[in-house]
Amino acid sequence: MTSYERAFGRYFEDFTPGDVYRHWPGKTITEADDHLFCMITMNHHPLHTDAYFAEHESVQGRNVVVGNLVYSLVLGMSVPDVSGSAIANLEVQSLIHRHPTFHGDTIYAETRVIEAVPSSSKPDRGVVTVETKGFNQEGREVCYFRRKVMVWRREHAPARQRPYGEDVWD
Repeated sequence: MTSYERAFGRYFEDFTPGDVYRHWPGKTITEADDHLFCMITMNHHPLHTDAYFAEHESVQGRNVVVGNLVYSLVLGMSVPDVSGSAIANLEVQSLIHRHPTFHGDTIYAETRVIEAVPSSSKPDRGVVTVETKGFNQEGREVCYFRRKVMVWRREHAPARQRPYGEDVWD
């Protein structure tokens, strides 16, 4: 019998500048997703939650998904490939919303490795710089950000543990 562990994040040695990670799957943003995110984050702007206002008083003529939801979604899509084994997310250097996202749009994401620099003070880790883009179902770029993530070197990473033994299938 063979047991398989699903990779979640990468170690410092796995990051090569120029590599691209295509995150999967995409996510369709519903009106409910947007309204819930707005209410949780106290963003009550009617552009996001009032269809009448959006239709009659906005440039887009319809509700626009709040930008921080789009950013959070695209960031979340990158976690299994980029920062799932990270020590810390250090910095978001830039965040650009290039086009609006609307209720019913499906978002996809990709990340490119820009730089991987070993720590000069702690040999068990390094800092990786990546840029991530989110696209809608028409291939239009809706979100871009660049961030720095501190990640373990493979030999120093803590082992993943489960709250049960190895003999569950015996």
